[in-house]
Amino acid sequence: MTLVGVLFFGFLAFGLPVGIVLGVSGLVGLYLMGGGRVFLMVPERMFAGLDIFPFIAMPLFILAGELMNRTGITDSLVRLATSLVGWFRGGLAHSNMIASVLFAGITGSATADAAAFGNTFVPAMVKAGYSRAYACAVTAAGSIIGPTIPPSSIAVVYGSIMSVSIAGLFAAAILPGLLICAACMAVIAVMADREGLPAGTGRPSLREIGHALSKSVGAILLPVFIIGSIVTGVATPTEAAALSVAYALLLGAVVYRSINRDVLYISLVRTARLTGVIFLIIATASILSWWMAFNQIPQMVASAIFAISTDPSVVIALIIVLLLLVGMVMDNSATLLVLVPVLVPILDRVGMDPVHAGIVIILSLNISLMTPPVGACLFVLASVTGEKVEAIARKLWPYILAEVAVLLLVAYWPAVTMSLPRLFDL
Repeated sequence: MTLVGVLFFGFLAFGLPVGIVLGVSGLVGLYLMGGGRVFLMVPERMFAGLDIFPFIAMPLFILAGELMNRTGITDSLVRLATSLVGWFRGGLAHSNMIASVLFAGITGSATADAAAFGNTFVPAMVKAGYSRAYACAVTAAGSIIGPTIPPSSIAVVYGSIMSVSIAGLFAAAILPGLLICAACMAVIAVMADREGLPAGTGRPSLREIGHALSKSVGAILLPVFIIGSIVTGVATPTEAAALSVAYALLLGAVVYRSINRDVLYISLVRTARLTGVIFLIIATASILSWWMAFNQIPQMVASAIFAISTDPSVVIALIIVLLLLVGMVMDNSATLLVLVPVLVPILDRVGMDPVHAGIVIILSLNISLMTPPVGACLFVLASVTGEKVEAIARKLWPYILAEVAVLLLVAYWPAVTMSLPRLFDL
């Protein structure tokens, strides 16, 4: 076990792709466990890790997001957000957060949001007088709303591997996602003087707000359409994902009239690449997870945690700290696949509902997307804007603390997550 751990963290430190790290570490563990004969079972285990029907929803949600992202929808959402809150002190920073909420229902991806707003909001904020590092930090803080508010690929993965209601996870994530937005907007307001944020534009008229709303209503209805069809039982998450693709195609072709052969080709290629990366991680993680289960590592981790304390509050805190630390150095998908089968039974033993546990885990991993040294959103924004990662990270800490506070609220107050699933009996 020691050798597998050394290889795993050593390969990560050298920057090897996560899928390769998981696969090689798992294969070494299997070889030490039973020699070369065990390798005969590897293809079957990799296929079994992917042979989960709800996984079909993932590439479909990704494709719908890609299509919507290439039809001019980003600009319309930015205009709507700016008309709603752009007149506040630090108005563009507030608009960035509101737009992140609106955009979350389209992409479900933090890196997609970071890339899109890195090309739109950041230049606009710099032109208005914000520092580039601060503009990037606000964008990074808002980007994690994307994989929190449904549709969320990470929720699909969690629900699939733990056999938890994906509809319940989608409903449970809505309030935490909105709380993250509110917390970040509070930070913007509190730090407006310290950061020297520019004054907002004049308050818009109802006519201007109505015009901005009319231009973006089609995009706003997409998450309502997805969540509504799932919650009401009209469609399963997989069927809703397929319908969202059809909706995106219809909206792009009829309303925005920007769907053409090039847009379709680029969207399909991007979807294939992203899906391939995710599915490779899932397949190779199933090898490592199989080895961990055989060696009873989940039971060892549980024993170690309960040896520190059996108090539910302390156990939950320890697991949150573990997730935040591991997320700082490891890809989210890999962390989810490796640690969820280990941690969820522990949370179940302290009385946490699997849906509630899923939201706590998802939020913890999403926060790690903007923490160094491997926060994906930081590097996306650095590459898009040319700003240094260290400069962005320095401006991010108030937002990280605010989002950790929301995470703790969600973890210790179940009603925040469970009220909507219970309301709709999910």
